[in-house]
Amino acid sequence: MFSVDLSSNKKIKSATRSRIAFHTLGCKLNFSETATISRDFDFEKYKHVDFSDIADIYVINTCSVTGNADKKFKSLVRKALKLNNKAFVAAVGCYAQLQPEELMSVEGVDLVLGANEKFMLSHYLNDLTKIEHGKIHSCDIEEVNNYVSSFSLNDRTRSFLKVQDGCDYKCTYCTIPRARGISRSDTLSNVVSNAVKIASNGIKEIVLTGVNIGDYGKGENGNKIHNHTFLDLVKNLDNVKSIERIRISSIEPNLLKNETIKFISKSKSFVPHFHIPLQSGSDYILKKMKRRYLTPLYADRVFKIKKYIPNACIGVDVIVGFPGESDEHFIKTYSFLNNLPISYLHVFIYSERLNTEALSMKNIVPIKIRNKRGKILRSLSIKKRRAFYETQLGKNTSILLEGENKKGYIHGFSDNYVKVRVPWDPSLINQIKAVRLDKIDDEGYVRYIEL
Repeated sequence: MFSVDLSSNKKIKSATRSRIAFHTLGCKLNFSETATISRDFDFEKYKHVDFSDIADIYVINTCSVTGNADKKFKSLVRKALKLNNKAFVAAVGCYAQLQPEELMSVEGVDLVLGANEKFMLSHYLNDLTKIEHGKIHSCDIEEVNNYVSSFSLNDRTRSFLKVQDGCDYKCTYCTIPRARGISRSDTLSNVVSNAVKIASNGIKEIVLTGVNIGDYGKGENGNKIHNHTFLDLVKNLDNVKSIERIRISSIEPNLLKNETIKFISKSKSFVPHFHIPLQSGSDYILKKMKRRYLTPLYADRVFKIKKYIPNACIGVDVIVGFPGESDEHFIKTYSFLNNLPISYLHVFIYSERLNTEALSMKNIVPIKIRNKRGKILRSLSIKKRRAFYETQLGKNTSILLEGENKKGYIHGFSDNYVKVRVPWDPSLINQIKAVRLDKIDDEGYVRYIEL
């Protein structure tokens, strides 16, 4: 195994500049990698434009988690070719690794790059002439064991910093191990160095991301031994004085150790916000999913967080409509979530994915019932978020305000992920303010009083 850093750029002289546009589907990890790939084009030969503008090259970083991402890809290709029917279209990322032939069959796609090849995109773009039959460059995923450092710098407010890639888990519904390969980690020194680079660009918040970041340390130096643990990573990043905020994107409950929770409760930089996948509140369904925990362990993690960090925001991923999920199993999930002191839900409707064990399972839940259950849990999420926000009113906290004007408002988040907004004021962009949370407005945002 070897580690590669593609953040440095080389100057290429050219009389003309090709216009290149990027679009990312899927997760924060994909965003970090798109940003890194795009920086390989920050030279004289290329001009970056928005995906909604006319470009010579359109690059789509694909996702394989849901069927909607597949449909979105086809829509994006049509949109790009409508803007410029002679544009060169490249597909990279997870779906490009899993189903390269399917992506290549989409009219107008010229190049498909898999898990390894996506980071060498610039090397494949010597000839931008559209051809009748596009080209596929996709490796055997079992041979992927290198690691590419990645982080985003596109957003002035926050950066997504990749610390880990791949997964050794075998969840029966998931395609990610086949799309990204084995679990492997960036070196601790690289992560800290990248965090310092991010902070030096004036970015106030870093979001740690990966496929299974609690597994951090595995494969750090080309072997399966943990040279460092996730707690080691947290402690070392907490010592970097230039970082103001660090947020953990998502961590498996069985890998979120009590020691980590206790450390974060006293941390200088890590914010009181956890996102912990559950997927089901039924132990029967969790076993069918081959998750590595049951509901008692999950509940223990949630209550441990609330014990040591009472103001912590806790988000939850949950899947509805998994094969074999009866009304009774769903009611167990609803009751389990309703009785936990969580703050919001990310609800996913189960969708069949090729080459997964769940695809061959019996007792398929009808789409109509899946959607109904999803709607019920999204209503529960609204209730939970409102209840959490109400517990925060009157409290002093810090907020980080973002750079987008959304219908005349500037938005931001408290350290514990309460979403705030006030009338648009560009002078507030990328500012951390000490405030008192005051009231919830008609659209569910929290207003504040500056201290």
